[in-house]
Amino acid sequence: MAEQKAMTDILSLFPGEIEELIVSIGEKRFRASQVFSWLYKGVKSFSDMSNIPKELIAKLSESAQIKSISIEEKFVSQIDGTVKYLYRLDDGEMIETVFMRYKHGNTICLSTQAGCKMGCDFCASTINGFRRNLLPSEMLLQIMCCERDLAEKVSNIVLMGIGEPLDNYDNVVRFLRLVNNEKGLNIGMRHISLSTCGIADKIDRLAQENLPITLSVSLHASDQKKREEIMPVARKWSLEQLLASCRQYIKKTGRRISFEYALISGVNDSGEEADRLGKLLSGMLCHVNLIPVNPVKEKSFKKSEKSSIEVFTRTIEKYRISVTVRRRLGSDINASCGQLRANHSS
Repeated sequence: MAEQKAMTDILSLFPGEIEELIVSIGEKRFRASQVFSWLYKGVKSFSDMSNIPKELIAKLSESAQIKSISIEEKFVSQIDGTVKYLYRLDDGEMIETVFMRYKHGNTICLSTQAGCKMGCDFCASTINGFRRNLLPSEMLLQIMCCERDLAEKVSNIVLMGIGEPLDNYDNVVRFLRLVNNEKGLNIGMRHISLSTCGIADKIDRLAQENLPITLSVSLHASDQKKREEIMPVARKWSLEQLLASCRQYIKKTGRRISFEYALISGVNDSGEEADRLGKLLSGMLCHVNLIPVNPVKEKSFKKSEKSSIEVFTRTIEKYRISVTVRRRLGSDINASCGQLRANHSS
C-alpha cells in the first residue's frame, strides 16, 4: 500500500512560503498574493477562489489543504455579552475560545493545544488530558471564525485558553508572526499577551525572538513547596529558576512582565503569602494580576472572600508593585477555559 503524501497546511505559511509553493508547482509567482488574500477571507476550499485558474486549483488541491473549524456550541453571557465558543477541528478535537468586549477593544482568548499536560490543580483545561498541539492555522481560525460569526473585529489577543503556549513553542511563535503580518489579520504585537505556567527555558528562548508581546507568568504561590502542590510544573523549574528567567527576559526585552496569581480560599490568599510575594517581586519591572479562582465542578477549590482579596491587594501595593484584580466576565456561561470541553467529553 502506497504511503499517503503529507499535505501542506497552507494557512500556516507566510506569504513568501506560499510563493515558493506556487513556483514549485510551475505556476506564476503573482498568484501567491491572490491565494494568500483568499485564505484570510475564510475560504474553505481552493475551488472557492474565483480568480484562480482551474489548473492551479487542481495542483493546490493535490499538494495542500485548507484547515477548517466549526462551531460546536456557542454561549452568550446575559450579564456582559461575553461569547464562548466550543470549536470542532478537522480531526474531531474540541477547543475553546472566548470573545470579550472592553472599552479599549475586542479581546479574544485563544487555545494553543487540545487539552493540557501541565496538570495545574485548579484548572479545567487539564481534565481529560492532553491530546495534541494546535497548528498556527488552527489558532488563526479561532479568530477568523469568531470575527465572521459576530461581524466584529478582534483587536487584542490573549493566549490563555486551553493549553500551555510555550509547550507548543514553534507553532505559537509562527502564529504570532503570522497574525501580525500586515497582509493578513495585522494585529499588533503590543496587543498580544502570552500566558505561561512557567517553563523557564522557553522563557529564555522567547526573550531572543524580538517579539514585543506582553508575557504573563502564572505564579499562584510565593514559596516553592506550595507552588509544587498547586502546579506540577514547579517540580521541574523551581520558583528561583523561573524568577531568574523572568529577570533576564525583562533585561533583554525591556518589557514589563505580568504575574498572574489565582486566589484560592484558604490555600494561597493569606496576608503572609501576599507579604512573601511582595518581597519576591520587589524591584522588578512587573505587574501583579490577581484572579479570584473560577469554580470548577470537578475541583474543590473556592475563590477568596472579598476581604481577603482586599488585604492581599493592599499588601502587594506596599511594595510599590502595580496590582489589579481581574474582573470576571461571562460568569453565567462558564467562560473560564476547559469547562465546555470537559463537559462535552464526559
